[in-house]
Amino acid sequence: MIELGGSAMIIEGGIVYDPINGVLGEEMDLSIEDGRVVEKAGGSEVIDARGMLVMPGGVDAHAHIAGGKVNTGRIMRPEDGRRGTEPRTKLLRPSTGYTVPNCYAIGYRYARLGYTTAFEAATPILEARHTHEELEEIPIIDKGALTLFGNNWEVLECVRDGDLGKLAAFVAWGLLASRGYGVKVVNPGGGEAWGFGGNVKGIDDPVPSFDVTPREIIRYLMRANEALRLPHSVHLHTNNLGKPGNYETTLETLRAVEDIAASRNRQVLHVTHMQFSAYGGTGWRDFESKAPEIAGYFNRHDQFTMDMGQLIFGSATTMTADAPLEYGNARLLKAKWSNHDIELEESSGVVPIVYGRKNPINAIQWAIGLELALLTEDSWQMIMTTDHPNGGPFVNYPEVVALLMSRRKREEELATLHDLASKRTSLPSIEREMDWNEVAIVTRAGPARILGLPEKGHLGVGADGDVSIYEINPEKVDPSRDHEVVKAALARAKYTIKAGEVVVRDGEVVAVPQGSTYWVDASVPEADAARVRADLVEKFAKYYSIQMSNYMVQDAYVTRPRVVRAGVI
Repeated sequence: MIELGGSAMIIEGGIVYDPINGVLGEEMDLSIEDGRVVEKAGGSEVIDARGMLVMPGGVDAHAHIAGGKVNTGRIMRPEDGRRGTEPRTKLLRPSTGYTVPNCYAIGYRYARLGYTTAFEAATPILEARHTHEELEEIPIIDKGALTLFGNNWEVLECVRDGDLGKLAAFVAWGLLASRGYGVKVVNPGGGEAWGFGGNVKGIDDPVPSFDVTPREIIRYLMRANEALRLPHSVHLHTNNLGKPGNYETTLETLRAVEDIAASRNRQVLHVTHMQFSAYGGTGWRDFESKAPEIAGYFNRHDQFTMDMGQLIFGSATTMTADAPLEYGNARLLKAKWSNHDIELEESSGVVPIVYGRKNPINAIQWAIGLELALLTEDSWQMIMTTDHPNGGPFVNYPEVVALLMSRRKREEELATLHDLASKRTSLPSIEREMDWNEVAIVTRAGPARILGLPEKGHLGVGADGDVSIYEINPEKVDPSRDHEVVKAALARAKYTIKAGEVVVRDGEVVAVPQGSTYWVDASVPEADAARVRADLVEKFAKYYSIQMSNYMVQDAYVTRPRVVRAGVI
């Protein structure tokens, strides 16, 4: 494990929201020493936070911030690179881009928002070295990467053979090889089918050449995940994502795994960017929201969690390991398209897009994300994301928070949209407005708990000394009425503190420490590990374009690791 900061600090008199520890807007002092929250610090640095909102540093559990697909997006969109440009200073490297910022801009912009941790949502093992090269260049924030397994040949063979022990051993090996944090599954079986020009249309469609189904892939990977006691549950991008009527596939998927129990007191499955998986209708002409049905199911099943995937109007860059989805997007929108087949592992695609307020489909999509968050009764089951940059760039998180906290703002926005957003969604009738405690859950405490990061998302003794302070008094500002004040304050943190060091002051970056990178080292019985190694030697000799000895991410690519130990029960 790495060492955190060495300084001591006292934050005086802030109005603190720390849901994990039951602190709900209390005026109190916080002490940080050697990078951790302590009972009392003796340091000389004092920050006066009286009358200000204080929360743990933000945690983004799902964003596309590093790796081959992000670089492809940069190459495809030179016009995007000219947006958001900021020149080099004595302290900061130059920043470029809006939907696909360069590495430096990603770290600076997260920090300015008060975020201190972000996870790359999907990396194939074969391309994980480059993912880590980019993660290393992102300053300030801690990070990690989820590893793709849902279309890997070794996984499909283990599922076909019903060999759970071997599958668990391969997952452990894959996490080591990629220095990955968790199991990501995208359109299970569909990526492999795409290599032959096809796709799967439901969870019981056979995958070409392997005689397995998406249902079996998901179930086996979930069981392997629990057997390995990984800190995060399987992170699932559902089949049929982005298609009208796909809510039925989503619900069928959840019902198919209800019997799988988590090995600890946590969720058993996380469904990501649910906005894209909550669609009704038989086509785009009768496209409608099915968010109430999805949220209703989650309200009855607390073993599942999800994130919003909120749409933001304007420019976005869609990028995903769901290559057939991107092929369809490119044909539907007559847009630029990049396609990539990753040997025995995955496929992917990138398509630029612009979401329009008067586009009826986009307007309904915008409403669906908000419906999901507001109709899910337990805020611990729903976390805030835009699926950056698929639904929109993460710099728009203050806009999303303002929408969640203010019905008035939602009504103002609906008035500017295509009228089908009001007719084909339930958003106009939703009265709920999130409070600051719920905001702290969906942006900090919830993501940390779902990812399995006990030192993140709270301000109790022993937590990482990551704190965000905003120049807004939650006791005097009414978020429902003063939503623009809320948005402005959250867009520019008064202070962001990373491991006890002030990195942002008055909205400006003042220090650029290198954050750490999480990855999971899982142990398995040697007999199972040996069987996997024998398989891989054969596969690399027959199929791969590189040698097995050049495949794994070496320690040199992760210079500040935070290694989480796991293993079979």
